[in-house]
Amino acid sequence: MTSVFFIFGYVLAGCTSVETEAPFALPSGTLVDMSYAYNDSTIYWPTAPGFVKTTDFEGTTEAGFYYTAYSISTAEHGGTHLDSPVHFSEGKLSVDQIPLDRLMGSAIVIDVQAQAAENRDYLISKDDILLWESENGSIPEGAIVLFRTGFGQYWPDRETYMGTAVLGPEGAKLLHFPGIDPGTAALLATERTIKAVGIDTPSIDFGQSKLFETHQTLFGANIPAFENVANLDQLPITGAIVIALPMKIEGGSGGPLRIVAIIPN
Repeated sequence: MTSVFFIFGYVLAGCTSVETEAPFALPSGTLVDMSYAYNDSTIYWPTAPGFVKTTDFEGTTEAGFYYTAYSISTAEHGGTHLDSPVHFSEGKLSVDQIPLDRLMGSAIVIDVQAQAAENRDYLISKDDILLWESENGSIPEGAIVLFRTGFGQYWPDRETYMGTAVLGPEGAKLLHFPGIDPGTAALLATERTIKAVGIDTPSIDFGQSKLFETHQTLFGANIPAFENVANLDQLPITGAIVIALPMKIEGGSGGPLRIVAIIPN
């Protein structure tokens, strides 16, 4: 974590049209980097190609100055990344269409580490939401809802994190990690007003999902998701401000995500 003081950011006219009634001010506080670096060990879905970085030039040029340049290749969905609603819902928002104010705001953290430790296939339930609300009050309107399963501690060990190290279609059948129950997704989509969800696992659906109903439900309501989120253990249950900016891929179903949190002083 890094301390930062007197930082103020504003979503203002001049760059894009944003559905906010007032400037969005960032308080001074502690910064938390919630993105994993991309490298050879970055975890992707078993059927997706991994991250590739090749060297175009590295070293001293003929003119005598140092210079580096690289080319990269990556699937949209790998490492810390965003899922846009069009990923599982035809006609919904693509990455470049998500309004900026949907990607930043106050965050809450719902902790299900104990349940996930007992059951790798744990489905985050409506009761988990209601218990959180009984202790902290209703989920605030416009919140970013983050689920802490504790699986971030296993990154980047693919087998422990995903339940298998097998690649390809066979590997996809062997996935075991927690996710959000479709009924919980329906509650968030229809009975609460939230901006986005995030989780410290490879998917908002649990590893053994076949229909990806949580994706379908949330994305049908144009609610984007952040997956493989890092360092959720460093965030408080309430009070953090999250900024989650993906690579702006036109028409993209997802993309690499740089997500940070500010814990106000």
